[in-house]
Amino acid sequence: MKEQALPTHDGGRLALYSYGTEDAPGERRVVVIGGAFLTALIYRPFSIALADGLGPGWAVDVYDRRGRGSSTPQPPGYSMATEIEDVRTVLDATGARNILGHSLGGSVALNAVQEFTGTAYVPDKLAVYDAAVNIDGSIDTAWLDGFEAAVNDGKLGHALAHAKRAVNPGSAMARVPEPILAGLMALVSRTKVNKVFRDVMPSAVGELRAAYNEAESARDFRVLPANTHFMAGGKSPGYYKVTAERLHAAVPGSTYELSPKGFHGSIPAAVNELVTDISEYFKG
Repeated sequence: MKEQALPTHDGGRLALYSYGTEDAPGERRVVVIGGAFLTALIYRPFSIALADGLGPGWAVDVYDRRGRGSSTPQPPGYSMATEIEDVRTVLDATGARNILGHSLGGSVALNAVQEFTGTAYVPDKLAVYDAAVNIDGSIDTAWLDGFEAAVNDGKLGHALAHAKRAVNPGSAMARVPEPILAGLMALVSRTKVNKVFRDVMPSAVGELRAAYNEAESARDFRVLPANTHFMAGGKSPGYYKVTAERLHAAVPGSTYELSPKGFHGSIPAAVNELVTDISEYFKG
């Protein structure tokens, strides 16, 4: 693994981690853009597995987005534009010609490539899995107010409860009364994984607002490359499948793949079937 600190356009810093062949050319490099609450470290097993699946001569680059890991906090005036400029910074540093976005990182990837239209930054291949894009109101954002209030009040158990319910609507957890769920989340927040959630909660408020606040139309993304690959997990919350299908229908020449056994965390969990599917897409 190679670790770098990249200076950003606004005086910040991004922590970048690279796996596989260190000097792989741009056409054999994949930049992974992670989701909300998650650090580059959590994507390490997947990054290693994907580099192995791609084979010799390939590299996988994953970075900590603002407010997590070793990257600097979100700057004043943070917005989706900040995320897009950070993608540009990573592409400049790595020369990568391929992008993979997961969850909210999928939203960043799609918005970035949309912004890059007509420039050399448009990737050779773009794939997203369970992209968290609010297409025509497909994502319920009502929980965000409660989540933000809990974060601002320092009520981490309540904030985790809001987040867990939003990620798993319709699950048994979503039916647990909030005070009880908040108590349970306060207990489990001491675990290693939930400590990561707790540490990135303040930045999560900003990034979720940036991604979800305005409902977009699938038509807004029709300028994406023809070979864009939309993926969704069969066991993920239903709105990810709805979003992927709407985007696929709007982007001429794009492809769509439903992973029947895939769940929302399949990418950081490095599920073999998904790693294989993604490897095959990028290898062409």
